[in-house]
Amino acid sequence: MWSGHIGRIGRTGDAMPDAAPRAWQVVLERIEADLREGRLSPGDRLTPERELASTLGVGRSSVREAIRVLEVLGVVRTATGSGPTAGAMIVTTPRGGLAAFLRLQVAANGFPIADVVRTRVVLEGDVVERLATDPEADLTEVHGILDAMDAGALTREEFLALDARLHQALAEASGNAVVAAMMAGLRSSIESYTQLGAARMSDWPSTAARLRDEHRDIVGAVTRGDGVLAREAVRGHIAGYFRQVAEELGAPADLASAESAPVRGLP
Repeated sequence: MWSGHIGRIGRTGDAMPDAAPRAWQVVLERIEADLREGRLSPGDRLTPERELASTLGVGRSSVREAIRVLEVLGVVRTATGSGPTAGAMIVTTPRGGLAAFLRLQVAANGFPIADVVRTRVVLEGDVVERLATDPEADLTEVHGILDAMDAGALTREEFLALDARLHQALAEASGNAVVAAMMAGLRSSIESYTQLGAARMSDWPSTAARLRDEHRDIVGAVTRGDGVLAREAVRGHIAGYFRQVAEELGAPADLASAESAPVRGLP
């Protein structure tokens, strides 16, 4: 999970032993093993820094470095001070770490925005198609968000925040925690891009009205049990808005051929 254990290849083509992991990677691997084998669970606190360093034969600075990585990933939460609330505790917030990772990758042009959008189309299409086949799915929050988006006094920022919450609520209603976490990260990674595009749209009221109608079409198809139509509606909704934003920003807009639409350097 953490270091990958990928062997090196020598000049003759023979496999060579893996390079020794760095000290902080040793700490990560120990914590991963403890989680996997049930010695650690959400809510548990990590072994004190001094004890963990002594057990693993590494420096305390390496333990601190490993814990910082885990905190960024959303696996642990740390608290300073002393007593029962101090130290690092295992938590279950994978979305924060995933969102941060995706934002950095998109900002560094590691993940082209067009690829993020394509992935959203695949994931969200599957979400609505599955929801359409589940008569027990609870869409109460989804309908509440649709009603909230009908308010005429919403700013662009408020509308887009509700839009993001609507898509996330659909994912959460599907019951797939991994997909919900991935979707949260994907949307977060291009949030600034979509907001910048929206800010440049001269006729935002018309765009907002169209998006409202598309949302209603998606949810309507889900509630009628028409998974095929729901998937197609999501595809058109996401791809259509992406193309509109790309046009406003002068970026590649064709999902079939665009290789990159970096945030940096946009006009």
